[in-house]
Amino acid sequence: MAENEWLTKDFYKVLGVSKDASESDITKAYRKLARQYHPDLNKTKEAEEKFKDISEAYDVLSDKDQRQKYDAIRQFGMGGARFAGGGAGGFDGAGFSDIFGSMFGGGAGGNGSRIRFQTQGGGQPNLNDIFSMFGGAAGAGQGGSPYGAGSQYGYEQPPRPEDGEDRNSKINLTFRQAVKGATVSLSVDGKKFKAHVPAGVKDGQKIKLAGKGKPGRNGGKTGDLYLNVSVAHDPRFSMRGNDIVMTLPVTVGEAVGGAKIEVLDIDGNPVTFKVPAGSSSGSEVTIPGKGVQTGNRSGDLIGRVEIHVPAKPGLGLKRMAKEFDKESGDFVGTLNR
Repeated sequence: MAENEWLTKDFYKVLGVSKDASESDITKAYRKLARQYHPDLNKTKEAEEKFKDISEAYDVLSDKDQRQKYDAIRQFGMGGARFAGGGAGGFDGAGFSDIFGSMFGGGAGGNGSRIRFQTQGGGQPNLNDIFSMFGGAAGAGQGGSPYGAGSQYGYEQPPRPEDGEDRNSKINLTFRQAVKGATVSLSVDGKKFKAHVPAGVKDGQKIKLAGKGKPGRNGGKTGDLYLNVSVAHDPRFSMRGNDIVMTLPVTVGEAVGGAKIEVLDIDGNPVTFKVPAGSSSGSEVTIPGKGVQTGNRSGDLIGRVEIHVPAKPGLGLKRMAKEFDKESGDFVGTLNR
């Protein structure tokens, strides 16, 4: 937007801040309004126009130099400076030293009190001639704009911040690392760093590492890095929520009569399951608190009963098995097969 349009735009009112608002206040106001009126979130035509207005206001007020020019132009346009006609087509602006003194080093007249605007052919000066002085290009209206072609006495809008893109990477974990958590070494753009994988992570899960993606542009925030987790299969152990489930091999006698079965857990430490009498394959026996540890919570260690028999039973064992079935009475008939 050209500077000669600033007279009709109250950017402070657009953002809902006071004229002495700090840079932080301006940024907070812009972000709040942007979330409310961004076209991706608010599909109305009114929201689209509102978003353009707040973006224009933020572009000017967030830039120290542009804000200084804007404040000066607004004060001039609202009657803050008085002018008296000068001879030979000149134009005196005694009040400009108070408004623009910091920009022009105390005024062009040497005494800090008078600024003379010379127009071609006499008459009143064009506002564009006055505005052009803010860019150090008085009289440039006869040629191209000092701020770029196609926008006479305008300003080149500063580039908008762009967030960096996210990255994706893969990590392979053993089952034990997934259960216990692990610290892994990673490398991005040649820079090495370590990241913690939390306990209980599942195969196919994604872990977000904030700020480890591609850098932003024009002040935008850095993207994130997403780790795609692959957990190796374990023949004995699996996870179900925060519980660790393991196979628990038992004999026919142990399943029928009940038994205490000692096995090794995921850490290789011995644990004892109490298998109740009459257990069938698929029955589960639990040891509380021996599962995945997450903060102050912990899952359980669950033993899933698997009844095993000898691959090559002898004649005596076969006879005893038949006798067992006879002693079971109607049990065989109740089986769903």
